[in-house]
Formats: sequence, structure tokens, C-alpha cells
Amino acid sequence: MLKDIVSNQKLQKEQLLTLSYIRRTKEPFAKKWLDSDLIKVVLGPRRAGKSVFSLVLLKDRPFMYFNFDDEVLLSAGGVATDELMKELHAAYGQIKTVLFDEIQNLPNWELFVNRLHREGYNLVLTGSSAHLLSKELATHLTGRHMPIEILPFDFNEFLQAKKFQIDPEYSSLPQQKGNLLNLMENYLQNGGFPEVTVNNVDSKDYLEVLFDALLFKDVVKRHRVRFSTQIGNLGAHLISNFANLYTVRKLLEILNLKSASTTEKYIKYLEEAYLIFSLLRYSPKSVQRIKSPRKVYAVDNGFISAKAIQHSPDKGKLMENLVFTELVKRGSKSNRDLFYYKTRNDREIDFVLKNGYQVAELIQVCYDLTNPDVEQRETKALFEASEELKVKKLTVLTWDEKREREKDGMTIHFKPLWEWLLEYK
Repeated sequence: MLKDIVSNQKLQKEQLLTLSYIRRTKEPFAKKWLDSDLIKVVLGPRRAGKSVFSLVLLKDRPFMYFNFDDEVLLSAGGVATDELMKELHAAYGQIKTVLFDEIQNLPNWELFVNRLHREGYNLVLTGSSAHLLSKELATHLTGRHMPIEILPFDFNEFLQAKKFQIDPEYSSLPQQKGNLLNLMENYLQNGGFPEVTVNNVDSKDYLEVLFDALLFKDVVKRHRVRFSTQIGNLGAHLISNFANLYTVRKLLEILNLKSASTTEKYIKYLEEAYLIFSLLRYSPKSVQRIKSPRKVYAVDNGFISAKAIQHSPDKGKLMENLVFTELVKRGSKSNRDLFYYKTRNDREIDFVLKNGYQVAELIQVCYDLTNPDVEQRETKALFEASEELKVKKLTVLTWDEKREREKDGMTIHFKPLWEWLLEYK
């Protein structure tokens, strides 16, 4: 049976490598580590393109491939690793580079991987659970792995998939600008999961099913959660309240959950499955960071449109969620160098970006600045926070407005969201 699985997967691999794919922004970073003896671990939510990314990464060299998410394998109750390596070498020959897909489905995978690493194999692993990164990798592969996070398409990748190129010579023409804003609206509402973007499937239906599958496979099943309805309600509630503050105590009241520790545990499970992110308030004092309410964000705007209960689309909040996920895709680590902030007068700053010990930039996100009171509120918060945190780089991301505003030697840069998104390649 194992011989047939290896043979079938080899054929699938060869067929997949004949197709063309969207070039991912993370590719240069990953290639930099490809020949190192570190174990390359490609992480992210299911259906975000980890397997394709890994295949494309290795396509210019011979490599063995095995997918542990094979239903035949799962129904057989597992695999003997020595037998697996024998069949892989029988199919591929004396190749020392191996791509293992969905490695978390192999019990005690870390022991197997460590053994192969000691034997000199060049290993690339994919996994759908952030649990691999947060716990198992840190415990079992300390100092011997390089995590590579693949999330749904960023805006540059999205535009590639839509075959849209910006010609700098004509970028100011109304038609090109209109087309770009139309795609921006699509991305804002439907997100960047490859299946939705490339194949134009119905985003709401597809992502609703995907969200529920992630919840079942990577949360309920993986962690053997007995009260699956409770964690389902929690996930739906947090997605519906994206870009808003929450406290564990309030969640306990609203959802009638068992205890604060159970609620914390469930939130952690949802984060590990890449369904949500929680963002802490910035403060030099760790006690204030821990005790303050957290903000919740979804991994992709498409999940919000598919699962959130909304009376009308809040484009300002959707923009904020999009900016958060983009910052994460650019390498910012939430609660390490990415936070939200409240000034002494309780004015909120959407994002605080740190660089080492210093706060490097403050970002506000605002869809509509036609109301002078809205602009006054956003800029007042930025100027106030700038003084408190000694930050000079101040940005307001708008839908399509570009200008500057100065006050007391400080300058706020108003920038269109599409322009900011295209800056990072």
C-alpha cells in the first residue's frame, strides 16, 4: 500500500510542477535558507498555498515528496517511518532533499525529523498549525529550524493572480486608477485565499466551509475539544467583532463559557489554527500590556465577509483588518513589535510598530475623511501619541487620499491604502 501511495504522490508532484503559479513575496527569503542545514518549516492556514509554495521553491532541484494528509494513509492508521524512507528511495533514488507535506499528521513527527536531520537530509516541512511553531518546534527543533510563514495572498500577489499590471507611465490615468480601486474593493471584501482569487469561486460559500473545516480539523479534532459548540460560538463571535477590543471576562459573560482558563485556552487554539490574531496594547510596563483589553483580527478579510454577522459592511474596520494582516505578512510579530496604543487621554492608535527598543511608526486607518471631525479625531490621537512615545513617523492610511498635515514640527502623511500595499515587494 505504501509503495502505491508514494508512487501516486510522485506522479501528482510531477503534474503539479508542470503548472504555472503566482510568485510569492516570501520566495526570496525562503531561497536564502534553502541550502542551509536548518530544517525549513513552512507554516500557515490550510489552503493558503503552503504546498504549492514549497513545490515551486524546490522545483529546480531533485527532491523526494510525501504528503501525510493522504486519506488512504489516514484510513490505514499511520505509517512506519523506516518503511516510508525505503519506499521513497526506491521511487526517487539517492536524493537527500525531502519535502514532507502536512507533517503534523505523523505522530511523534519531531523524532523522525530529528533523525533524518542528523543523517544529513535537507528537509522542508509544511504544517497547518501554528502549534508547530509555538510549541513543538521550539521544544524539539531548537536552533535547528527556520520558520517560513505563508498566509493568503498579499495585494501584490492578488494583482498578479488577476493579471493586472500597473504601468507607471499611465498610473494616473482615470481608467487604470479606477480598475485598480475596483480590484482593491474586491480584495478588501473577499480576501486573498488562492482558490478564491485564482479560480473565482464563490468566496462566501467556499470560505464559510473552509472556516468550519479549519475549526474542526485544527481545533476540535486536534485538541480533542469536548464542547465543540462553545468553541464554534467563540470563533464566530470573535470574527464578528474583528478589529474590536475584547476581554476574557466579557467573553465569559456573553458566551456562558466554563471558566477564564478554558476561554484563554480556546482563544489560543483559534490563534494556533491561524483563524484569528490577538493584539496587545503597547506599554513599557508588562503588567499593563497583559491586563489591558486585546484587539482581535481575522487572518483574512474573506473570513469576515463569509462568517461575521454584520448589518452593513464597515469598510473602515475591513481596512484596519487588512492593514494588520499585511503588517504580519511583512514580518511584524504581533505583541513583540506590533501593538495598538491608548494615549493618556484614552485616544486610540490602531498600530504601533517597534524596531528593536524604539517605536518606529504610528499608523491610523481611516476609510472616509470627508467629515472634518473624523480627521480631527484621528490626527489629534496621532499628535498626542507622537509626543508620548517620541515618534516622528506618523501615517494615516486612507482609501484614496494623499497629502500631508503639519503641526508643531510634526508631519502626518496621508497615504492611499493601495499605494501603501504596493510599496512592499
